[in-house]
Amino acid sequence: MKSAAIRTAFLEFFASQGHQIVPSSPLVPRNDPTLLFTNAGMVQFKDTFLGLEQRPYARAVSTQRCMRAGGKHNDLENVGYTARHHTFFEMLGNFSFGDYFKREAIRFAWRFLTETLGLPAEKLWVTVYEKDDEAAAIWLDEMKVDATRFSRCGDKDNFWSMGDTGPCGPCSEIFYDHGAEIPGGPPGSPDADGDRYIEIWNLVFMQYDRDSSGKLTPLPKPSVDTGMGLERLAAVLQGVHNNYDTDIFQVLIAAAAELAATPYGASAESDTSLRVLADHIRACSFLITDGVMPSNEGRGYVLRRIIRRAVRHGRKLGVEDAFFYRLVAPLVASMGDAYPELRQAQHEVERQLHREEDKFRETLQRGLDLLDEAIAKLPAGAPIPGEVIFRLSDTYGFPVDLTADIARERGLEMDMAGFDAALAEQRQRSRAAWSGSGAVKAEKIYHDLAMHLPATEFLGYGGCDGAGGVLAIVRDGASVDSLAAGQSAAIILDQTPFYAESGGQAGDVGKLFHGQEILFTVTDTQKPVPSQHVHIGTLERGSVHVGQVLQAVVDPAARAATAAHHSATHLLHAVLRRRLGSHVQQKGSLVNAERLRFDFSHPEPLEAAELQAIEREVNAAIRANVQAETRVLPLAEAQALGAMALFGEKYGEEVRVVLMGEHSLEFCGGTHVAALGEIGFFRILSESAVAAGVRRIEAVVGEAALRSVQQDEERLRGAAALLKAAPAELDQRLAQTLERLRQLEKELERSKRDLAASAGADLAARVERIQDVPVLLQRLDGMDAKALREVLDRLRSEISSGIIVLAGVADDKVSLLAAVSKDLHGKVHAGELVNVVAQPLGGKGGGRPDMAQAGAAQAEGLDAAMAEARTWLNEKIAS
Repeated sequence: MKSAAIRTAFLEFFASQGHQIVPSSPLVPRNDPTLLFTNAGMVQFKDTFLGLEQRPYARAVSTQRCMRAGGKHNDLENVGYTARHHTFFEMLGNFSFGDYFKREAIRFAWRFLTETLGLPAEKLWVTVYEKDDEAAAIWLDEMKVDATRFSRCGDKDNFWSMGDTGPCGPCSEIFYDHGAEIPGGPPGSPDADGDRYIEIWNLVFMQYDRDSSGKLTPLPKPSVDTGMGLERLAAVLQGVHNNYDTDIFQVLIAAAAELAATPYGASAESDTSLRVLADHIRACSFLITDGVMPSNEGRGYVLRRIIRRAVRHGRKLGVEDAFFYRLVAPLVASMGDAYPELRQAQHEVERQLHREEDKFRETLQRGLDLLDEAIAKLPAGAPIPGEVIFRLSDTYGFPVDLTADIARERGLEMDMAGFDAALAEQRQRSRAAWSGSGAVKAEKIYHDLAMHLPATEFLGYGGCDGAGGVLAIVRDGASVDSLAAGQSAAIILDQTPFYAESGGQAGDVGKLFHGQEILFTVTDTQKPVPSQHVHIGTLERGSVHVGQVLQAVVDPAARAATAAHHSATHLLHAVLRRRLGSHVQQKGSLVNAERLRFDFSHPEPLEAAELQAIEREVNAAIRANVQAETRVLPLAEAQALGAMALFGEKYGEEVRVVLMGEHSLEFCGGTHVAALGEIGFFRILSESAVAAGVRRIEAVVGEAALRSVQQDEERLRGAAALLKAAPAELDQRLAQTLERLRQLEKELERSKRDLAASAGADLAARVERIQDVPVLLQRLDGMDAKALREVLDRLRSEISSGIIVLAGVADDKVSLLAAVSKDLHGKVHAGELVNVVAQPLGGKGGGRPDMAQAGAAQAEGLDAAMAEARTWLNEKIAS
């Protein structure tokens, strides 16, 4: 049974049992800042399990793409060397949100495995938590599982928790027996770590809420979270013991083997490299599809490490040219139907991989050479020093796992304690230099409040004012019952017209009040958890308490200006895709009352003419003044209309779509103009680079755009007045002025050369003799470094044997030149001589034996330093 068929069979089975098929969320989790990557199927449902989010269904099924590389779950260094370690994998899962529980979950799992897939019951082994008599009874008494293929296990293996506190519960795991010829014992036995019995499915029964003391309280709505690795299940159904021998990997291994001209099975070493390539192309392609770009920090750094590891294994296979990006096409052919977003992003994925590979290949050889040098110096049996590992990683971008691969191949240990110490020192330096990043918005208090407060209803699509009851007040990280005048806090209302910052749109500002007695000034509105709009500000007068009803009024001018900038961002996005290509994807945005900022994927800067054309096209759409419609549609219907969805964003079953005639159609929850003409006028302020392959456009609209034009005009008039010209004549007058300036610079250079020639002739007559050696030590006021060099060149042509030190003083700075003829190199080095003068002045220099230069920021003491140089020369020449 092929992997694609297994995936389909799983989804269809649970759909037939009333489960909603939910598409995979991105690899970058949007509702859990504690996770580097999505590492399990339940991640996208975490807020649902916590009660922070309500979904229109109580049963769900998904095939979730997952990553375990970097952070707590990091399998990277084992990938390629073992049968079941992967960076990227697919998790099949079914979920119940307070609907069914243990009995139904167990029945579903057993029916799917034994009936739908046809796995023999005698090849399956079941475990339950040692204290979970309920689950044990269901398996043994109801499902009639053979008691000899059943075991109870402790907390470590069969009790799951979301964290130290919060939802948790017992697990029931299903293992597949690969046969007696494979070493290893059943789960719970001393030999359980062997490979005979392989876990394929984990059924988690979220039954309790654990508090900080460890007390377990039954949840009012027990839930189910299951996870089954597609790769492991495919190995079982395809009769192989190694995941890399399944169809999903063999297609990619064959493509890699063809590129490397190395057949799979030729050797253990080449097979490892081919498996690495097959695994890593999946991880890298899906990371880029989900908006992660190679960089030197966070998720981008993990991606960069994986790419570099793949490139290095390609080199081990003898591939010298860029190759890794060429594996994207066979991956898309294999998985593009299941994940259409991968097919849509194929060109961008290939481009990013090709670019990163080219960049790394330039530095890879240098890192390998340095590592080889370090290994060659090691005493027999010594580990690679931690300082070497760290320096390769930190200075040369040579990932630690590559060093580990090489160490493994050569039978060497690594001094990881030394590496950790060097890394800790670097982190300490970084912390000392860090200035801070502002307040953390998702404080624990808001999660706690959301567990029992109703969700805030947003009224802002219909206007800028409304009444709301105070649900909670948060001050200094704690919930309080009331607020006094002069105190700053955050107020949560049951309903509000205030838009909370999200999707790149800044939060609204305005007032909360009750008659003339109470006035709370809102300076920002945030959404620390999905269900709450938090009004941040200061109580100017009166007092506020929980339960009170306040009138909420958004600043209408700020709202209108923000909406105009937001609508203009949609137009800009659409125009960029039309003009530059479908590879353009939004990588971030910020819209507020003052301006808009839009980050997008594009490999190169935009020319001025292109920016002007983009500006014209956006303004043409504004002048068309079509109505901006908003519709709430089922997700599938919105996608069918062609609405632009943003990679990485999380969408529910129903989505809000903003339609601007033929100009733009996007998913969006923000506020917008009613008609495009309200935007007024669009003007681009700048275009710049943000990161590799990511550009940024900053722009303004409406009143802000008018101010920008007027400010530029004022600067233009000021510049014209300085040049005594009309603004219309400024370019002509400026060209004339610049030409005149060039002529004057040429005349100045001629004068300097003439002065240098004259000075050289005069100075040659001032040569003194020290121990019968011609020596010239001369201070030249008003001469910069360039003029000084011309004087020295003149003198060296006239003084064939001797020593020259020239000190030019200009703008209170000293430029020093020293020259020593070849016949005197045995006695005097020009680099040492120049420092004899420079160091007393707080300067430093250096150079060759015949020629050296230096500089100093202070001229005071120069004459004494030149006298010291004369004494020094006297001693050197006499020695």
